[in-house]
Amino acid sequence: MTYATQDDLIDRVGERLLIDLTDREEQQSLTIDADAVAQALGHADAEINGYLADRYVLPLSEVPPTIVDLACVLAIWRLHTYEPTSKIKADYDEVQRKLREIARGMFRLPIDGVEPANTGTSGAQFTDRERPFTETSMKSFI
Repeated sequence: MTYATQDDLIDRVGERLLIDLTDREEQQSLTIDADAVAQALGHADAEINGYLADRYVLPLSEVPPTIVDLACVLAIWRLHTYEPTSKIKADYDEVQRKLREIARGMFRLPIDGVEPANTGTSGAQFTDRERPFTETSMKSFI
């Protein structure tokens, strides 16, 4: 299961753009190439998972709308074989910023997170080194 679907992409950018991005055959069929869309969505999922892996349990049990949006932008970016428009570039840059914020914990998703490693202790522990200067070792100096 991918975070976004072909229908999500159509809702975001329209069917016409998706046809333009995926129908790459010399004799165009004027239809969306579902394989190209699936491959782009798979790459988007992998990139998102790379950022989420340390903070969230993967695969996500529920996909928040934020992740669907991020996956759509990444897939559209990936489908461009030529220079994307400035809007698509700006969206891509925003997604990269948002993914870095999620990875750093500055933006939290409303889903189950990864439990932090537990050391089995309930507080701070200090280990002090052996003291070289004791009353016995300093006897001749005092």
